[in-house]
Amino acid sequence: SPPAALMSVLATQELLLENILECIPVGEFAVIQPLSDEFCLVLGYLLTWKLTLAFFKAASSQLRVLYSQYLRRTKSLNKLLYHLFRLMPENPVFSGPTSEIPNKDTKTFFTEELHLDVK
Repeated sequence: SPPAALMSVLATQELLLENILECIPVGEFAVIQPLSDEFCLVLGYLLTWKLTLAFFKAASSQLRVLYSQYLRRTKSLNKLLYHLFRLMPENPVFSGPTSEIPNKDTKTFFTEELHLDVK
């Protein structure tokens, strides 16, 4: 099965996110203020998923089967999709420095690379 510590963290974060997002129906999106406690929880959850997918990618085919069974049994993929659909803004405009240049194509979070700096 997947690394126990990682799966334990993921399960805890799923509960925390459900508490934050439970009143928001799928189809509407939550507004999470940057650098708020909720923002840090959401970022931690998404980074945990990024690490989980990295483990999945690096695993042997036999381990991938076990990972898949675990994620299916815990409904973690279903939860991820529900959370993503409630977190994704309707118009994900990128507010980086390139969005201020006139006559440029609109930048979105889907077209721009996000750089995370740990300080």
